[in-house]
Amino acid sequence: MKALILAGGSGTRLWPLSRKNFPKQFLKLNRADRSLLQQTAERLLRVFSPSDMVVMTNGEYKFHVLSDLNQTFLACSAPDVPHSSADSARGAFNISPAHHLILEPVGRNTAPAIALGIKYCLEKLGCGEDEVLFISPSDHIIRPADKFADYVRMSEEIAKRGYIVTFGIKPTRPETGYGYIKAKSEKPRAESEEPGTNSIEYYPVERFTEKPDAETAQGYIDEGDYYWNSGMFAFSIGTMIEEYEKHASEIRKMLDMRYDDLVANFGKMPDISIDYAVAEKSDRISVLPLDVYWNDIGSWDSLYDVVEKDGTGNVAMGDVIAIDTSNTLIIGDKRLISTIGIEGCLIIDTGDAVLIARKGETQKVREIVDRLKKEQRKEAAEHLTTYRPWGSYTILEEGPRYKIKRIVVNPGARLSLQMHYHRSEHWVVVKGAARVTIGELEKHVHENESVYVPKSTIHRLENPGKVPLEIIEVQNGEYVGEDDIVRTDDVYGRQKPT
Repeated sequence: MKALILAGGSGTRLWPLSRKNFPKQFLKLNRADRSLLQQTAERLLRVFSPSDMVVMTNGEYKFHVLSDLNQTFLACSAPDVPHSSADSARGAFNISPAHHLILEPVGRNTAPAIALGIKYCLEKLGCGEDEVLFISPSDHIIRPADKFADYVRMSEEIAKRGYIVTFGIKPTRPETGYGYIKAKSEKPRAESEEPGTNSIEYYPVERFTEKPDAETAQGYIDEGDYYWNSGMFAFSIGTMIEEYEKHASEIRKMLDMRYDDLVANFGKMPDISIDYAVAEKSDRISVLPLDVYWNDIGSWDSLYDVVEKDGTGNVAMGDVIAIDTSNTLIIGDKRLISTIGIEGCLIIDTGDAVLIARKGETQKVREIVDRLKKEQRKEAAEHLTTYRPWGSYTILEEGPRYKIKRIVVNPGARLSLQMHYHRSEHWVVVKGAARVTIGELEKHVHENESVYVPKSTIHRLENPGKVPLEIIEVQNGEYVGEDDIVRTDDVYGRQKPT
């Protein structure tokens, strides 16, 4: 069995913390020291070896994914961390996920993404059509992990019998932000994995439903045969190819291409979810009910439900003083946030944007993002801090003809060899030691020293040390946009300033 992790989403419903350039799968949201993607990978390591995990994302997130997975696989190689029996036999982990990273050239929703993952497994990993694939989003919270792992193993047994398995969550409230699965009320199918083991109970699916209004959602709960649609699936490759043939012939035809050709023609794929393309039409769908805690962190209300609260029902992250405040989520960045006499609210501060909403209204956050996009405002996609393969930069101040940044370069990392037509730069080292190239000059610059980079001059910044390098960069010129970068050499293979 292989795992296909879908990690290309933009997470707009958690704006302003989640944005296009750094979406929620890379955020550490639930008071954890690991991103949601890292938590997903750790959970799946209880069933899969790293070599059996394939991550699908886009080029913009490539280095975020590699950074998160390398850290996770390194951490989980410790002997006291549970992992799959296959890795126990080998005695080591493959800590380089690059071989199993699929980069979508364009976003085309889950049905084409899964088809591309199938082709990768067939051609690049040498899988047969009897191989079972487990499809997982990268940004959900599921616990306990051990119990979930048991369900994943159960799904393999069901999938081997020719079914497409969906994972259903028993509703605990009339949630309007989730799709629902209605199971047929007939007696569930029950199969035993092995003599002496617990049986597997799963139901035929009657239909999938859209996100309901509150009254309809309450009706689903009262009826009792409905489950939240978790977005996870398991199936054999052969079964899904057959269902593409029946219900999504355009996708099926493109599976006849070689993998590289399919990538090149991926933009011709229909933009459609696996639910619409196959699941809602197939007569081979079964739902496996999960008795675990599950949350897709699809809204700020969902995050509030996950995180531990204090005695007054508040969740406070950052520098917060709350007086006569209850049942409120407050997330701050660097500024002090003070509240007086409020109840049932959500306050999210990211330095360049503040969101204030009543609990229960946060599904409308997407409307704010849509408006920002329509007005072409950078807050829709960019944070003040932007992460790069070599480190990060934070915009401290900007105005007409100038921009001030704090740049952090990781030990041993270096920026591309580049030039700018419209701006000059002044670098001041505040921590660590830098090696700089400016034209024909190469020199070391230490704390409290500075260098000047004229316009149209080839230059590079490197960190040869063992501690992070931190500099203040002052840009000046008629244009200080990030796309005024001409790269002549880049160890990360980038051509454009992305």
